[in-house]
Amino acid sequence: MYLIHIAAALANSSVRTLSQQEELPLLRDHLLRLDRTSRRDRFHGFMDDSFIERYAEKCADDGTTIIAFFENGVVRGAAELHPPDQSPDSLPEIAFSVEASVRRRGVGSILFRKLITVARAKGYKSLRITTGAQNEPMRALANKFGAQLVFRHGESTGTIDLTKQDQTELATTWADSTLNAARTVANFNRAYWRMLLRMYGWGRAA
Repeated sequence: MYLIHIAAALANSSVRTLSQQEELPLLRDHLLRLDRTSRRDRFHGFMDDSFIERYAEKCADDGTTIIAFFENGVVRGAAELHPPDQSPDSLPEIAFSVEASVRRRGVGSILFRKLITVARAKGYKSLRITTGAQNEPMRALANKFGAQLVFRHGESTGTIDLTKQDQTELATTWADSTLNAARTVANFNRAYWRMLLRMYGWGRAA
């Protein structure tokens, strides 16, 4: 039933890269919806609304690419790809945020795959990721995609070598995921109605 719940939820969702005009309002509103713990995990400390508003404005102006996860037309998750000229070591930096209402549905993995595809298209060879020491889900996700994280100064930081990524792992596109989810729901519905028909003697056992 857990997988059916995920499949049904994803069937009403989509992922796409925001246009520059969309970045400020949509990213800002998403980040403002993050609860206190999620804000701490995303920014390595609690940040108030004014900071988030300034941060979203900066992302909209400095060339940051925002890949958004939509549920029923509302951004509930975001992957950020910051240009290399914003980093002291000239590596493009990535960051993720997922609202509590859509967690445990594979949203982080979907965003990560899409972000890596976009980063490759831009010609990037490596990515930097930094996450809070207490953000275990993000550390696990980063490790899944090959990040070698090092703990220092209260946070974990590392790089992802895009030239060594498993092409098979990254081949699952959003369209594939949605199609598989729809098939799962359809198969479940057919099995459910067959079971009811058999229970009430309205159909023959398959």
